[in-house]
Amino acid sequence: MKRVMRITAVACALTLAGCAADDPNRRAKSGAAIGAIAGAVLGHQVQHSTRGRVVGAVIGAVAGGAIGNYMDNQQRDMERELAEEQQRNELEIERMRDDSLKIGVSNEISFDSGRANLKPAFEDTLNKVADVIRKYDRTVVHVVGHTDSVGSDAYNMSLSRQRADRVADYLARQGVNWDRLRTEGRGEREPRADNATAAGRQLNRRVEIVVKPVVEGQEDRAYEPPAASRPASWNG
Repeated sequence: MKRVMRITAVACALTLAGCAADDPNRRAKSGAAIGAIAGAVLGHQVQHSTRGRVVGAVIGAVAGGAIGNYMDNQQRDMERELAEEQQRNELEIERMRDDSLKIGVSNEISFDSGRANLKPAFEDTLNKVADVIRKYDRTVVHVVGHTDSVGSDAYNMSLSRQRADRVADYLARQGVNWDRLRTEGRGEREPRADNATAAGRQLNRRVEIVVKPVVEGQEDRAYEPPAASRPASWNG
């Protein structure tokens, strides 16, 4: 860790020195560079012996006995904010056995076929999601991309990762702390319906946002990837 800190100090010095004194964007550039370096240090910490507990301590944890109530309140707020989307069958909100909250978003409102650019309507939805996530900040947010089986496995895996990254990027721009965000692409490997039909493929093209509580004494669990999706009859 000492080595990482030394490297960080040198990198900061070089970065700040590289910003010309008369550069009108100096402050923004310096701040962005320092933020990126700090993120790298946190990433190093999480990946080593302390894992999620380092960031978990920064975020804050919820006492085990209070988790149910904490996630109940968050689910209620999320359902209220996203009521219109649910009524249009554009997404579903599901409470998991581990008290995580999963928001499954249909690809029809999130991305065009074969693209990783967010649709404007999806940005409106993500604004609402971000509002609730910021309010309940003792959680880790996993964004998981999924595709149908059209195209090669490698292509679908790449596309699903890109989509998950775009969603996480947008949430970060809306004020969600980067330390809380994790992304993953699972391609076509977890279908919720039969890929042999158009309706099934539509269900399989989705992004899932899984909000996992940081439980006191069990912080690492919040950083573990969400469980595999199960088949469903949702008409998204």
